[in-house]
Amino acid sequence: MDKTLPSLAAAVADIGDGATVMIGGFGGSGAPVELIHALLARFRETGSPRDLTIVNNNAGNGSIGIAAMIKAGMVRKMICSFPRSSNAEAFNEKYLAGEIELELVPQGTLAERIRAAGAGIPAFYTPTSYGTELAEGKPVEEFDGRMYVRENWLKADVALLKANVGDRMGNLTYRLAGRNFNPIMAMAAARTIAQVSSIVAPGDIDPETVVTPGIFVDGLVEVANPQQEEVLVRSGAVA
Repeated sequence: MDKTLPSLAAAVADIGDGATVMIGGFGGSGAPVELIHALLARFRETGSPRDLTIVNNNAGNGSIGIAAMIKAGMVRKMICSFPRSSNAEAFNEKYLAGEIELELVPQGTLAERIRAAGAGIPAFYTPTSYGTELAEGKPVEEFDGRMYVRENWLKADVALLKANVGDRMGNLTYRLAGRNFNPIMAMAAARTIAQVSSIVAPGDIDPETVVTPGIFVDGLVEVANPQQEEVLVRSGAVA
């Protein structure tokens, strides 16, 4: 039951070409920067993984994190809500050049598609996007005089998460807003890997504070002093 991994490199070693990867975070809050950079380092060394589909709230910022993955040519498609954040030059350049696909999903719909996958719900209806280009080609139904769009669940091969404290059995807690997409992504992926600020013994976390139960976590690695995306971007850091 010990799910601890020896290194960041080991944590991302099994992610293959063409995988769908969910990456936690809302902007920099809860973003697993070290796991992302470990995956980037593997790509630069081996040329794999490539042709990835990345699911995240946005399409990266500056020259680090997801933006660095996009710039390196690892990402075939982004599924997100806010592709054009303030420092999204990497995505903008690739998209305008026709080198990356975009599936734009309203934020609440994105969260619900992920949550539905974790709950085993293959589809649901929402009024969001009805009558817009985002609804084109999707089934619609009328309920109580209002039109709704059918949206399918959103699954992933792997989820990369950032949590605060984890025990060796994979039970996780989060710090403040770092919780965001991380818990639902943990449930929607076939394999879930989390970086945590500290790993403790089973029983050292109050069960009442556990947000993601260990049953949804396949591996965790300790990163005692995680980097913050916004700080790296402001400093002009390049991954």
